[in-house]
Amino acid sequence: RILTAFTLAVCLSSPGRAQQQCTNGFDLDRASGQCLDIDECRTIPEACRGDMVCVNQNGGYLCVPRTNPVYRSPYLNPYSNIYPPPPAPGPVPNYPTVTRPLMCRFGYQLDENNQCTDVDECASDSHQCNPTQICINTEGGYTCSCTEGYWLLEGQCLDIDECRYGYCQQLCANVPGSYSCTCNPGFTLNDDGRSCQDVNECTSDNPCTQTCVNTYGSFLCRCEPGYELEADGVNCSDMDECSFSEFLCQHECVNGPGSYYCVCPSGYNLLDDSRSCQDINECETRNFTCTPQQTCFNIPGEYKCLDPVRCEEPYIQINENRCMCPAENAGCRDQPFTILYRVMDVVSGRSVPSDIFQMQATTRYPGAYYIFQIKSGNEGREFYMRQTGPISATLVMTRPVKGPRTIQLDLEMITVNTVINFRGSSVIRLRIYVSQYSF
Repeated sequence: RILTAFTLAVCLSSPGRAQQQCTNGFDLDRASGQCLDIDECRTIPEACRGDMVCVNQNGGYLCVPRTNPVYRSPYLNPYSNIYPPPPAPGPVPNYPTVTRPLMCRFGYQLDENNQCTDVDECASDSHQCNPTQICINTEGGYTCSCTEGYWLLEGQCLDIDECRYGYCQQLCANVPGSYSCTCNPGFTLNDDGRSCQDVNECTSDNPCTQTCVNTYGSFLCRCEPGYELEADGVNCSDMDECSFSEFLCQHECVNGPGSYYCVCPSGYNLLDDSRSCQDINECETRNFTCTPQQTCFNIPGEYKCLDPVRCEEPYIQINENRCMCPAENAGCRDQPFTILYRVMDVVSGRSVPSDIFQMQATTRYPGAYYIFQIKSGNEGREFYMRQTGPISATLVMTRPVKGPRTIQLDLEMITVNTVINFRGSSVIRLRIYVSQYSF
């Protein structure tokens, strides 16, 4: 006798899947969630050939000879038109119908109700998982897996180096079975435990003494105009603008917190440009203390009260600033014929050479020529006379003169007339007031 059995290996659903899968020979009953046996004798045409009869089994079917006394198929009639049975010599025996499975699939066992129930290999310690693995029971079997943070490699659970795979946005520290993310200074870890968020240091607690500018992962300190950032990058110190240049102010620069200002000496006003100084003309504003007999003479930064000109013997006064020595006076023989008094001012440190005064004859006589020279007062050789024409000359400053200072020069013009054999001279007594400042 030939007994052919068709059974299939059990393949169960993997853990964690949303829907259970049944092995071949079973269909899922959606109402009960159980895998029910498929009757292959009904669903497979010509499941058994020749003189074989199909007998359904739990998860499969059997093909048995028609004369087999053990199995009697209740499904002969549906296929009688295909395989008609031979005429029986006598009455057909009434074999009992199989109503329960004779055996359970691999991974199942019969319970007290003769039902196939799953064997929990993990609980019964009948699994073959490695000690480094964990056993997970499944329907009809089990699976070996690793805990989170490990992966299965050649039967061993090896730690996953999450840092190698960029689990963290910035800093990562791998630990067995897990990892830890941290952030660089200036960042804070987000709630996801992996990404980092920039910290705005300027909004929480301003670390700068003045202005804070947030940057990605850090911050910058800025100082207000007039201040400069110190080496620590946080504090601001006052900037001494006056030390940068001596040309910020015409006279004096005064440094202040975060700024500077210019001041002028007494006798000057500060102009609208806030750096230049302008002389106050006390004689025009009548802000002077001269007597009615004196004359107010303004010089840069101050003024002078000039006394009236008084001519000394043998000179006589012919007007308010001219003295003459009469020719008939024997004492005038070797003296200049006239002395003219003049007053001028120059600023201290005036650039040189500089023309400062011009002298000229008022009358020209036929056959006469003129010689100009500094008669007195030029001991420091700061001036010289440059003749600019037959009857004129210019006083030139050749060296810078620092004030305050008063210089008196006698500028002499000598007249020589060869026709009448005459030689005489006139003097301009020039008083020069040098101011204290260069403006």
